[in-house]
Formats: sequence, C-alpha cells, structure tokens
Amino acid sequence: MDKKRSLPPTYFLGAIVLMLVLHFILPIRQLIVAPWRWLALIPVVFGILIELVADRAFKQAQTTVKPFETSTVLVTAGVFRVTRNPMYLGMIFMLLGGWILLGSESSFLPIPMLAILLDRIFIRPEEAMLRETFGEQYDAYWRNTRRWI
Repeated sequence: MDKKRSLPPTYFLGAIVLMLVLHFILPIRQLIVAPWRWLALIPVVFGILIELVADRAFKQAQTTVKPFETSTVLVTAGVFRVTRNPMYLGMIFMLLGGWILLGSESSFLPIPMLAILLDRIFIRPEEAMLRETFGEQYDAYWRNTRRWI
C-alpha cells in the first residue's frame, strides 16, 4: 500500500495556523504597528507572483509540479534562473507578509520552521531525484543557481 504524503501547501497552511495561534495566544510583544502593517502587501503579492510564474513555467514545460513525481523536463529559465525553489520561496514570502501584518514577535517563529521543513522534507529529496534524472545537466544548474535566493 502506497503511503500518501502531505504536500507543501499542507505545511504552508499549518504554518499560517501556528502563526495565528502564537499571535493570539502568546504574542510576546508587538514589533510592527499600524500603519507599517500595510507593508505586508509587498511580500504577500511578491510571493503569490513567484508562485504563479513558477507554476506557469512547469505547465509550459509540460512537467509535473508535484513533489516526489519524476520530472520530464528540467526547468531553468525565468524565475528558475534566480532560485531553484521559487514555489517554496513564494510560500516564505507570503508568510513573511503574514508576520508583518500580525506584527508580533512570536508569530515570526513559523517562518524559519517552514523553511527548515521544506528543505528537509521536499527540497533535498527533489534535488536527489533531479540529479538522478538529469545528471550533469542538473549538476551544472545546481552549481550556478541558489537554492533560495
């Protein structure tokens, strides 16, 4: 029996819930106050745009966007020239915007937690799979493109 794995959006939503819980139950102290909270729109919109552009690149290349599925094409153009993981980076930017909106010190904690989880659960296995599938082509891409930014 094949075990179902949780996908990255599940972890992203969990981080949002944890962020809200920490903000409302253990806020520690407020670091960002109004009207500065409106700055949250910048990383949120940027994160959404990165996600959409990366998703479109996968669809145009006619390869999978799902982790743990073997890619048929190594996408290295567009946003993938800047980061090997634009979709995960987009999630981090959206969480950063959520933190700015909430503004409490404790609500920042889920951001590095999600980055670490994404790295361990998804990025490292994906990179191993891409290296196995594309060999030297992926190695060259890996050497010339950062994991995050």
